[in-house]
Amino acid sequence: MSKPLNHRSHVVTQGPSRAPNRAMLRAVGMNDEDFDKPLIGVASGWSQTTPCNAHLNTLAEQVCIGIYEAGGFPQTFGYPTASDGIGMGHEGMRYSLPSRELIADCIDMMVGGSRFDAFVGLGGCDKNMPGNLMAMGRLDVPALFLYGGTISPGVHDGKDIDIVSIFEAVGKYQCGLIDEEELNAVENKSIPTHGSCGGMYTANTMASCLEAMGVSLPGSSSIPGTKSAKLLDARAAGKAIYKAVELGLTSRKIMTKEAFENGIITAFALGGSTNLVLHLLAAAHETGIKLELSDFNRLGAKVPHLADLKPGGKYVMEDLYNVGGVPGVMKMLLKEGLLHGDCLTITGKTVAENLAEQPSLASGQRIVLGFDSPLKATAPIKILHGNLAPGGAVLKTSGLKVTEITGPAKVFECEEDCFEAVKQKQIQAGDVVVIRNEGPKGGPGMREMLAVTAALVGQGLGESVGLLTDGRFSGGTHGLVVGHVAPEAALGGPIAAVQDGDIVTMSEAKAELSVELSDKVIAERIAAYVPIEDNYNSGFIGKYRALVRSAEVGAVTSEFNQKPE
Repeated sequence: MSKPLNHRSHVVTQGPSRAPNRAMLRAVGMNDEDFDKPLIGVASGWSQTTPCNAHLNTLAEQVCIGIYEAGGFPQTFGYPTASDGIGMGHEGMRYSLPSRELIADCIDMMVGGSRFDAFVGLGGCDKNMPGNLMAMGRLDVPALFLYGGTISPGVHDGKDIDIVSIFEAVGKYQCGLIDEEELNAVENKSIPTHGSCGGMYTANTMASCLEAMGVSLPGSSSIPGTKSAKLLDARAAGKAIYKAVELGLTSRKIMTKEAFENGIITAFALGGSTNLVLHLLAAAHETGIKLELSDFNRLGAKVPHLADLKPGGKYVMEDLYNVGGVPGVMKMLLKEGLLHGDCLTITGKTVAENLAEQPSLASGQRIVLGFDSPLKATAPIKILHGNLAPGGAVLKTSGLKVTEITGPAKVFECEEDCFEAVKQKQIQAGDVVVIRNEGPKGGPGMREMLAVTAALVGQGLGESVGLLTDGRFSGGTHGLVVGHVAPEAALGGPIAAVQDGDIVTMSEAKAELSVELSDKVIAERIAAYVPIEDNYNSGFIGKYRALVRSAEVGAVTSEFNQKPE
């Protein structure tokens, strides 16, 4: 006998002993007819602190309408979001990656405490997607993610601009290439609408990945946040989650190892963010899936980089939407045998069945290249190892002509010190910049280095200077950069041993990150290294520091969630 649709929430709504519970629910709009319906949570990251999430309340209303129309009862609740664009370059960025864990915990708490039968998660800013995905894997109830959608590009001097344009304009201003009037013009035009950062940065990368994994509706991740189609998408999400409840389609039936591989392959073809690695490791950890760094290189060796999207390319997510979106790219990948077409999705259909109903990319479009002429024959993300990164590190090469460097190190103990050196033009072509104490535990919080990398690009040093860090990079970063160096300095990683002038090699071809030092010298220097002191040992960040694990396992704060047999 199948379970009733409200088999979780009935402990709240059924029987004489639950009269007090029902009295509370009556006060928020439920009546006698509603108590037999499945109770479906709508987890909204709505916030007026960031354009990525400022419109999610409108979408949440449409999701609720869809749930009502299908026969369920929706209840909306909020979770916090930290804006990377606002937090970038200062202490606020320490809260970004930890917010991913907090989002997962908040959804866990609300779905568990309210005994929701299912939930729809809505998000826009970077950590919303992985936070929701981690909660889905952990809770294993019917769940669907609705992306708020990409922002439309701004226009300046006839060219599309976005959030990265203004960060790079700062670098140009610092070295006298533009004046303050031009800087102000770019600032005023770069963020013209609600929606998430427009290139194939972290938000669009993760949204595309979640669609390819099957936890979002087909075509959903490409729709811009300002389009009326996004309202229809939201209502469809409400109806789809009710159907998933009817089918008993819980998250772990969708989030298989093959589904994770579909997400990775699609993101690689699109030229996605390095943060993909960190977030999928974490989500797999919560789901009980054995995903490892080696899987990324294994898959990357057979997946070409096809989409000419920013930051390494010319176009933005809205351009991709206009020619067929993520489904069009997935159809290409499926035809080439690169996707697992038999994976189940939130629609109740397989990936292949969903894609059969979607149009192909528009004829003559120039945004996504063919397999016979890709931007790069292999994925634009590579996992490096060596005596500087025995636990691995992540290199992104999209848009680069130069993919390796050997040069003298210039070492900085934090992002601020490096940024000041960049401002003072102390970084020269051929240097390998090392920024440490920015890892998950040492930072704490594993800040992104977009302010530094964008300033270097703005100064014309994007491919002539290498940069490595135990911190992270924004999805908007481009240049010869390596992040997630593990173990981090705070855990005694070899990055702590590097000194000014040491010769460092970063190489995509050799998958290598190394320093010309003997094991003996590295060990002696690590033993003598004294990390910088800080005051981040209490409150939210202090709890995160105490619990967080290495980047090579996703910078998670929980134990492996063993998947039941």
